[in-house]
Amino acid sequence: SGAMLRDGTAGGSGGGGGASRPVRVWCDGCYDMVHYGHSNQLRQARAMGDFLIVGVHTDEEIAKHKGPPVFTQEERYKMVQAIKWVDEIAPGAPYVTTLETLDRFRCDFCVHGDDITLTVDGKDTYEEVKAAGRYRECKRTQGVSTTDLVGRMLLMTKAHHSNIDEDLDYRKHTDNFGKGPKGHSPWTGVSQFLQTSQKIIQFASGKEPQPGDTIIYVAGAFDLFHIGHVDFLEKVHQLAEKPYIIAGLHFDQEVNRYKGKNYPIMNIHERTLSVLACRYVSEVVIGAPYAVTADLLDHFRVTLVCHGMTEVVPDKDGSDPYEEPKRRGIFQLVDSGSNLTTDLIVQRIIKNRLEFEARNQKKEAKELAVLEAMKRLEEEKH
Repeated sequence: SGAMLRDGTAGGSGGGGGASRPVRVWCDGCYDMVHYGHSNQLRQARAMGDFLIVGVHTDEEIAKHKGPPVFTQEERYKMVQAIKWVDEIAPGAPYVTTLETLDRFRCDFCVHGDDITLTVDGKDTYEEVKAAGRYRECKRTQGVSTTDLVGRMLLMTKAHHSNIDEDLDYRKHTDNFGKGPKGHSPWTGVSQFLQTSQKIIQFASGKEPQPGDTIIYVAGAFDLFHIGHVDFLEKVHQLAEKPYIIAGLHFDQEVNRYKGKNYPIMNIHERTLSVLACRYVSEVVIGAPYAVTADLLDHFRVTLVCHGMTEVVPDKDGSDPYEEPKRRGIFQLVDSGSNLTTDLIVQRIIKNRLEFEARNQKKEAKELAVLEAMKRLEEEKH
């Protein structure tokens, strides 16, 4: 294909000649509920070469193989593009990875996690590229999966703030999803994630602010890092010529104080990696104070403090957490143009998941009904 690619070269097969050609790597997927497990796969893939192209399937293609996605293809393209190890995305990539696709994008090989994917008719989707020796594997990230995250979302209850035994519904879900002993709050019980300094180093940019950088501070939960967050950070990033964005993440307890229910869905360690994976973020404060203090502003030499259009809950003592930056005249509200909040995303995902489960249950129910009817006929005879 003669398409122009982002690195300025034209598509088609690369010419030979002295210099060694950059290694081009291919990944593909639905990238519907992008979490740090996906980011970690893309990070590993990018490390195997020089240029990473990520193919993202269309809504139609996903619906055919799996059922309708939670996010639209436009949202999914934007989400993948925001991950800092991705050099280029290929919208509308076919569901099955073929040699033809790899050749069209001049990719040397494709990379996939070490879990298998099957097509509708039960074939390994990577059969062809494996046979040609153009398949590489990367390690799956321990401690997170879409299923696991959905499980945590289904625990929309305050049970872990009261006596657990009173809430059977909560118990039922903990039995299904919670890996921890009874009585643990969902986010410690469900997540298997173990943070290490190594993981943080792999995800961090490691770049210090340079002279001439505008140091911008944003704070929040950044829970289930999603397209609403991306839109906000992108807008903040556009506010300066050379932005250096520091994201302050609140501890789990703090988030639960102002969000209630069983928020945050992801614990502080998971949220740290999710935010670090975003190309607009340079640094993360792990467990930032809720009130943006003079100390914090001076320590990081902050030029600007931004907040989105979401409600700002007062601090424990009733004060405005942004009082100090406002006093200094460095506070700015930023309209991301997106109304997506973690709440809305959770509702979307649960709705989608329940419909998905209902479809499967209907099929089972039909089969069971037939069996039941046959059994009743038998009993009536006797």
